[in-house]
Amino acid sequence: MIPDLVTPPVALLLWALAGYLLGSVPFGVVLARAFGLGDLRKVGSGNIGATNVLRTGNKTAAALTLILDGGKGAAAVLIARALAAEDAVQVAGFSAFLGHCFPVWLGFRGGKGVATFLGLLLAFAFPLGLAACATWAATAAIFRISSLAALVAAALSPVWALMFGLPQAVALLLALAVLIFIRHRPNIARLLAGQEPRIGKK
Repeated sequence: MIPDLVTPPVALLLWALAGYLLGSVPFGVVLARAFGLGDLRKVGSGNIGATNVLRTGNKTAAALTLILDGGKGAAAVLIARALAAEDAVQVAGFSAFLGHCFPVWLGFRGGKGVATFLGLLLAFAFPLGLAACATWAATAAIFRISSLAALVAAALSPVWALMFGLPQAVALLLALAVLIFIRHRPNIARLLAGQEPRIGKK
């Protein structure tokens, strides 16, 4: 099934901008400051996502960051689906992911997009999102390494899409997976060297 390609180019650009601005809200940085944890970009890995917030020791702030970062990806998809065609849904979701990774408010130095990725997948197709989340959770439970779990979940997401009869999502998922791997290049180097920190380590 091919997505409905009916949204005019100008409207697609507007959906891309809306998705980007929504995704660019740096909830990790905002919550770290609100909880008195300092500048998150100077903590641990310097990443603005939930895993680095967890390294501060504040589980509440980390959980809220995870929910909100996932929520903005889901919101971009759901809003676009309510108001536009499926091509706009994919554009808005992808742009929300880009916004998290390259937020204008932080000099285009953002997070790695894993929570936003999972959130937009849950909104795009709930079974697909559940499969990706289960893949992340299973890998994290076995190896206790967040980055490895993210890489495995991203790599398998196009496979899950095909298994659930969603070929229209494969191109989007491949693009997201490539970006996740690019954003995790330092983590991949540490994984290969056996030096990647485990979940919960400050």
